[in-house]
Amino acid sequence: MIIIMRPDASEEQVNHVVEKLKQHGFGVHLSKGVERTVIGAIGDKSVIELETLQMLPGVSEIIPIRKPYKLVSREFKAQDTVVKITESLSIGAGQKIAVIAGPCSVEGKEEILEVAREVKKAGAIALRGGAFKPRTSPYSFQGLGAEGLELLKEAKKKESLPIVTEALDTRDVELVAKYADIIQIGARNMQNFMLLREVGKTGKPVLLKRGAGATLEELLMSAEYILSEGNRNVILCERGIRTIENYTRNTLDLSAVPVIKKLSHLPVIVDPSHGTGKWDLVPAMAKAAVAAGADGLLIEVHPHPDEALSDGPQSLKPDTFAELMKDLKLIAQAVGREM
Repeated sequence: MIIIMRPDASEEQVNHVVEKLKQHGFGVHLSKGVERTVIGAIGDKSVIELETLQMLPGVSEIIPIRKPYKLVSREFKAQDTVVKITESLSIGAGQKIAVIAGPCSVEGKEEILEVAREVKKAGAIALRGGAFKPRTSPYSFQGLGAEGLELLKEAKKKESLPIVTEALDTRDVELVAKYADIIQIGARNMQNFMLLREVGKTGKPVLLKRGAGATLEELLMSAEYILSEGNRNVILCERGIRTIENYTRNTLDLSAVPVIKKLSHLPVIVDPSHGTGKWDLVPAMAKAAVAAGADGLLIEVHPHPDEALSDGPQSLKPDTFAELMKDLKLIAQAVGREM
């Protein structure tokens, strides 16, 4: 539920309500705005009479949250969340459309430095690259691990690009958090609830991908795990779902963008690379995602896709990516946004 305090409520009155809620086992999330203070209370409403709360000094209104996901819902927070990545870079709430680009996997020093240089030159605001890779086959390339993180660190230092990389296991979270500016949770781990809690505890921005068979409500419930640990810096990612169609790798659900924005205050980006699995379809779907209102894009770029150790068929070459970035600026302008 949401407790809305009166505009003239004192800090002492706010603290009294917070303590009352904590005494009854509620998790409390405080949001202080310019005009009013809102207290989000997560817990069993049956343990306290709402009339009792309503009588507390300074309380203006109590609103139940009907959705199963509480902290991520529009009911809890009407304003769009802005996720701050660096002092000068944020994602969400009508900010510039953020394009994150790079290879599926970090394969070596020369490759990651070349990609970092090229995607930055084209206008990307962050570098993606997997150091730990979840693969369907245990015999496929699994990533370079800690060595890959060091190479990402070197690329970040050289090109001044924030790093987005995936954490696969609770045991790796602390290590990944030392290197990553944004910790990615991949589609396969969307409902790994212990992992979600661990990345929530880091306080680092988290990029949460929708599972291939997950509903939007399930995606939002997974985000709830991260926010429940006190980490509100979550970016949702639509990357395609599994349907009866097999021409593309997945079916990219672009309707997810406006639906998520209706249901939640969290920013949402789109991954057209995994969403299609085919490099020649990526530009069209990237443009469509911007037109649909996405706050950003996650695009795979590799200097030699035919030699890539993973996801080569869906990776753009640097020159193709640069051309796409030019086209995206026009689409963004057409819908009142900018790159």
